[in-house]
Amino acid sequence: MALDELWSGKPGAAEQLVAKDFVGHWPDRDVHGPAELTATVAEIRAMFTEITFDLQVGPIVEGDFVAGRWIGTATTAEGTMSFFGNDVLHVDQGRFVEYWTASSAGS
Repeated sequence: MALDELWSGKPGAAEQLVAKDFVGHWPDRDVHGPAELTATVAEIRAMFTEITFDLQVGPIVEGDFVAGRWIGTATTAEGTMSFFGNDVLHVDQGRFVEYWTASSAGS
């Protein structure tokens, strides 16, 4: 799956997944284009020694939109943590062009 390749750090994954004019809306910033997406994912991954995602709901497809709910599990020097989120993605010509995410720490 292309999202798995992106989060595992596979070179070129973002270029295959998102359009050149992609905009991702994170709670603290907007991310533009494949290169910035790759850098943002690398920055997030660097906070953990291991990170995995488990899709809980979806993908739900409605027209040009895809949505899903996921649970993430990550390991740091302090131990294991979980978090969850909901993603909504807009698709155009087979690539993601816009992305909205909401996430929160789990218990």
